[in-house]
Amino acid sequence: MDKFSSERRSWVMSRVKSKHTKPELVVRRIVFGMGYRYRLHDKKLQGRPDLVFPGRKKVIFVNGCFWHGHLGCRYGQLPKTRVSFWEEKIQRNRARDIRNIATLEADGWRVLTVWQCELKNSEILASKLNEFIERR
Repeated sequence: MDKFSSERRSWVMSRVKSKHTKPELVVRRIVFGMGYRYRLHDKKLQGRPDLVFPGRKKVIFVNGCFWHGHLGCRYGQLPKTRVSFWEEKIQRNRARDIRNIATLEADGWRVLTVWQCELKNSEILASKLNEFIERR
C-alpha cells in the first residue's frame, strides 16, 4: 500500500526532474574540474545526452538506477505496489535507451552511461570519466 494518496503521489512524481538532476550535477562538476568542457542536452542528438563533447564525438548519459532499470542494483528494484505498471514503464525506458545508444553509435558517437549508484566512489568515477573522454 502506498503511504501517499493518489493526488499526493501524483504531485510528488510531477516534481521528478529529467534534466539538471543531482547525479548529473555531480558528474558535470567532476568533468568540469578535470578541465573538460561540454555541451548540455543537445536537442539534435538522439536521446538528448546529458553531456556532449562535440569535438571528440562522445556523449555521456547519467541514468537514475530506478528510472532506467539498472540490473543487479539495489536502487533499481521495483516498488511493491503497481508492479505491472512499473515493469512496463521501466522496460519502455530501457528499450528507448538501447535505441538511442544504437542510433548514436551508428552515427559515429561513442557513448558512456554513468549510473547513479556509481557516484558513491568519486575517485573511481573520475577515473572512468577521464579514461572515456581521453580514449581515442
